[in-house]
Amino acid sequence: MVVLSIPAVEQFSIVKNCKPISSFFPSNIPIIDLSKPDSKNLLVKACEEFGFFKIINHGVPMEFINNLELEAIKFFSSPLNQKEKAGPADPFGYGNRKIGTNGDIGWVEYILLSTNSEFNYQKFASILGLDPENIRAAVNDYVSAMKKMACEILEMLAEGLKIYPKNVFSKLLMDEQSDSVFRINHYPPCPEVQEFNGRNLIGFGAHTDPQIISLLRSNNTSGLQISLEDGHWISVPPDQNSFFINVGDSLQVMTNGRFKSVKHRVLANSLKSRLSMIYFGGPPLSEKIAPLASLIKGDQDSLYKEFTWFEYKKSAYNSRLADNRLVLFEKVV
Repeated sequence: MVVLSIPAVEQFSIVKNCKPISSFFPSNIPIIDLSKPDSKNLLVKACEEFGFFKIINHGVPMEFINNLELEAIKFFSSPLNQKEKAGPADPFGYGNRKIGTNGDIGWVEYILLSTNSEFNYQKFASILGLDPENIRAAVNDYVSAMKKMACEILEMLAEGLKIYPKNVFSKLLMDEQSDSVFRINHYPPCPEVQEFNGRNLIGFGAHTDPQIISLLRSNNTSGLQISLEDGHWISVPPDQNSFFINVGDSLQVMTNGRFKSVKHRVLANSLKSRLSMIYFGGPPLSEKIAPLASLIKGDQDSLYKEFTWFEYKKSAYNSRLADNRLVLFEKVV
């Protein structure tokens, strides 16, 4: 285990310790084998009941995963004054502790990259031991695999919902103007955790993802939790060989609330570093987001106003992490 460290975080968010409860799935977290013929129906069920699930037999080459993790470990192991040469995150680049623009703080450092525009990877060249071309290649291979898997899952969901054409969701990620982003989070060991007996120290505060879908992979360190509708938190057992999928706010709107955008958070770990890599599949900025007509049955009403992804993204990123971002776009009954 490589021990990574950053300067002590000055401000923390403390929450009461929560416990997992039983659910519709025996292991609490839905586990879906993409190679099985019934997977599209299980995907729909998981999106309806949790908004979150784990997939196995995903077909992503382990070489892509390992190469990117190695480059990320090299970067986050560098001294802070070196890492800051790849920042600030405005919005793309290196960031430390500060999450967003509205005062949210976490025990985290990260790199945020656009999947479309050219990030200046030469910023990494001045950091000792890093080759910017190696990082670029590792990110491109990994993101390409994530985009392919995200589109496959979205098309299976469309088929499970009996929506045609089946690329109704995936075409938004395939669009050349897709506003998708990629984030690598590093949570260093946090010795202060042990000082808060029976309480949790937040690495990344509770929030939903505003995009369509999120694909997450982490190393074998715990910390991720999801919230059930009754407010209980479930700890997600780490699995470095699988991927975890979140329904985003935009997909909740497009399915008229049938799919749930799950609230999730990351807790700090006292002993181990946690490294996570997340692909956020987003639509083009000009894309209009609204419930699909084919999913509104009979006298059922649309729950949301129509808005563009640019409008929602601007609103979401001007809010606090824990805010209910969709409430401003709900229709008043």
